[in-house]
Amino acid sequence: QGLRSLIAGRKIELVQGTGRYGGGTTVEVGGRRITGSRLVLATGSQVRDLPGFPIGARILTSEQALTHPHVPRRAIVLGGGVIGVEFAGIWASLGADVTVIEALPRLIAGEDEWSSEHLTRALGKRGITVLTETRVAAAYEDASSVTVTMESGETLHADVLLVAVGRAPRTADTGFAEHGVALDDRGFVRVDDRLRTTVDDVYAVGDITPGPQLAHRGFQQGTFVAESIAGLAPAAVDDVNIPRVVYTAPEVASVGLTESAARERYPAIQTTVYDLAGNGKSQILQTAGAIKLVRVADGPIVGVHMYGERVGELIGEAQLIVNWGAFPQDVAALVHAHPTQNEALGEAAMALAGQPLHAHR
Repeated sequence: QGLRSLIAGRKIELVQGTGRYGGGTTVEVGGRRITGSRLVLATGSQVRDLPGFPIGARILTSEQALTHPHVPRRAIVLGGGVIGVEFAGIWASLGADVTVIEALPRLIAGEDEWSSEHLTRALGKRGITVLTETRVAAAYEDASSVTVTMESGETLHADVLLVAVGRAPRTADTGFAEHGVALDDRGFVRVDDRLRTTVDDVYAVGDITPGPQLAHRGFQQGTFVAESIAGLAPAAVDDVNIPRVVYTAPEVASVGLTESAARERYPAIQTTVYDLAGNGKSQILQTAGAIKLVRVADGPIVGVHMYGERVGELIGEAQLIVNWGAFPQDVAALVHAHPTQNEALGEAAMALAGQPLHAHR
């Protein structure tokens, strides 16, 4: 309702219906053709299908899981990415016996390996079984349960199976490819660094563009394109410098390069880890966790990674540190309020600058 009020207040025409790209800067909807001087494609994403896993009453997508009428007693989550581990944590918190199956060597593979290891350990302490490097061959459901068969021949049984293998761009049957908007082999719209497609005056934003599928990334891209069309020449934001948060317990948050990516990009790097056990506010909250900083040797901080309760609230300062190319000594010189968890970022920077306030590892 709030968005509708904003749209009405700015005299923007809202056309409801199923739209289709008609070529050039034209959209067809409900038998009507609408043409503008510029066109922005923002059709979003949808749950990704997995052949051989028919969605039904017990084999669920993440969208169905959100409206499932009851908490399963036993749940299997296929996919150890962000969606999978978040649902695993929710169901476990509500009392379910949860198993996560991931084909890759580790959970949340896009995050720093250090973060992945700590999340896996934390999920295990909560009673969640994690099976990595495990491939599933088939699944079928009956009236009372769902059976999952691994490629190894082992079988697991549960009340529900959540198929959480990511989201696909909603670009099929839209008219994009038919009218010259190039797609990559995964169905994402090809764009340049200004989010322009292969058709003149047509832009694409959000989940249909390659990169992290994050709501705040889509918001930023929309603003970027609007300002570009208005002739303001906004600065582009590198995807790696957009903050990411995994809403598990504990949370995982990051911005910038992982340690492995930094080692590939720079000849030498330095890292430090600050344990939240040394942070006063974390002691008050009785929560554990840690912050890891990655810097170019004798250079700026290029990555911040953290895990722990509420660390998603710390990523704002971390985003400024990375995006502004701050050196550890720049951050170390700042005064952080006490007692706050933000103090941990300051103390981690002090350690990385060679000025540790307390013991670090």
